[in-house]
Amino acid sequence: MTRGNDSQETADKTLSRQNEVNRKLKYTSLAILVVQNASLILSIRYVRTLPGDRFFTTSAVVMAEVLKVLTCLLIILVQKRVNIRDFVLSLYDSIVVQYKDTLKLAVPSLIYTLQNNLQYVAISNLPAATFQVTYQLKILTTALFSVLMLRKSLSRVQWISLLLLFAGVAIVQVEQEGKVKETSVKGGASQNYAKGLVAVVVSCLSSGFAGVYFEKILKGSSASVWIRNVQLGIFGTLMGLLGLWWNDGEAMAATERGFLHGYTPMVWGVIFNQAFGGLLVAVVVKYADNILKGFATSFSIIVSTVTSIYLFGFHVDLLFTVGAGLVIGAVYMYSLPKPAGPTPSTAGPSLSSSSPPRGELGDGVGDSEMDAFLPKTSGKEKGC
Repeated sequence: MTRGNDSQETADKTLSRQNEVNRKLKYTSLAILVVQNASLILSIRYVRTLPGDRFFTTSAVVMAEVLKVLTCLLIILVQKRVNIRDFVLSLYDSIVVQYKDTLKLAVPSLIYTLQNNLQYVAISNLPAATFQVTYQLKILTTALFSVLMLRKSLSRVQWISLLLLFAGVAIVQVEQEGKVKETSVKGGASQNYAKGLVAVVVSCLSSGFAGVYFEKILKGSSASVWIRNVQLGIFGTLMGLLGLWWNDGEAMAATERGFLHGYTPMVWGVIFNQAFGGLLVAVVVKYADNILKGFATSFSIIVSTVTSIYLFGFHVDLLFTVGAGLVIGAVYMYSLPKPAGPTPSTAGPSLSSSSPPRGELGDGVGDSEMDAFLPKTSGKEKGC
């Protein structure tokens, strides 16, 4: 009897310790998600507004892709216990022998490369806070593409949250449009707001379609998430180089440093954040539930707005506050668990922020930022 009580007590203590560890990990995950989401946007905005030589954003996209591929290759090598032969054979089989499987990733890779370039364009022409709020439209586009392409169902709360999300973004755009007109009258416009708005909208559309398309073609696939990222990265690098040559080839050839023109420690910081931030979030997100990720996105919007006030002189008025508040509330509502159906056989599949197209941090219906980095497996695994 005593032995049984001791065993139960030991089990209770172990469970208690595990719960405490999980609780700490969740709070740590929340902090990391908020910092990564906000810092990437703020840092890009900062380096794009500094005086002096501007770096080529197309080269930054290529550099980030190269770093992602190298990171994933290193992880695969470690998984193979640094056995070079097994490492090479694994890559050869996955990429060359199964070339049809590899070619499937050409479409999403092209879209992700386009999306990454568009994000630079958008952030260069929009206030960081405005971009952060407007970029949440990717939740709406991902949800709609999931319903149309994957026949997923949304709960009533999720549909309401999408309407609130659209309304909040619309209010913010109306408010910002007024500021743009006022600025242009004063002759102080230095950026193209319309260009930035088009870029972020197209980026949201591409993010939603590519994520859902990626999820669709990868369902049932047994390929490693790291292999998938290598395949994505190969196409991403090639397409990024093509875009670089097409858009900035002549200007780059005319500069002394070429590919690395305008690169400063801050620019390198942005590239590393973009390349490895997704991997970091992919790791910590395992300890974050849907509600926590919703909080993280909401907090990152607040952090971006507050920081923009001090760094960029961003002015927050009542209309922006209302619009941003609706977006924050919508993001949180969308992340709430979908009510269980009557029976497993009748309940339709749900689309939640934990069922992202690319995995976890595509965030699926949600993030950054690393959208081009994190794979959308069947919806739960997330990686590089």
